[in-house]
Amino acid sequence: MLTNVGTMKIETKRLILRRFRYTDDDAMLKYWISDPKIQSLYSEPVYCTKQEVKELLDNYISSYEKNDFYRWAITLKETDECIGQIAYFLVDDHNHFAEIEYCIGSLFQRKGLATEATKAVIQYGFDQINLHKVQICHKSINLPSRKVIEKCGFTYEGTLRDFFYQDGKYIDRLYYSMLRDEFMPK
Repeated sequence: MLTNVGTMKIETKRLILRRFRYTDDDAMLKYWISDPKIQSLYSEPVYCTKQEVKELLDNYISSYEKNDFYRWAITLKETDECIGQIAYFLVDDHNHFAEIEYCIGSLFQRKGLATEATKAVIQYGFDQINLHKVQICHKSINLPSRKVIEKCGFTYEGTLRDFFYQDGKYIDRLYYSMLRDEFMPK
């Protein structure tokens, strides 16, 4: 049985994962949510105005009332700037698993920050939520995401061929998972 505790603050060496705030809007627009390349890699729309971001934040912030809602702002510990997001966007109470999605601004990629955030959320899922399994996927064109997934120790499960149709071509979706007893805490 899952212990749904909601989105609580997680601290890592360089990051604080916390609930979104309305004051995150400028950093979100600056670093990731208005970047078509970043948003397309995880099939999310591009947000270009503060009003659009406010409406999204309205949804996130109001959802924190639910104890099975898990979405964190990825913030730099030294500046508290929101450089990305990470979430359990699919939580299956019956089968005791959840799926992670994440994105991080291009200025902050290839520095191990997405891996650091993902490992922290995996540990949170096993320790706090009592998950049996965590799954994650990426588009075949998103090689940096694949590297994060591999560094976290996920096991490849399979490919959903031609899952996405994007920019006039089909793109595969690759799935990975980790069971509780496979997780190596930090």
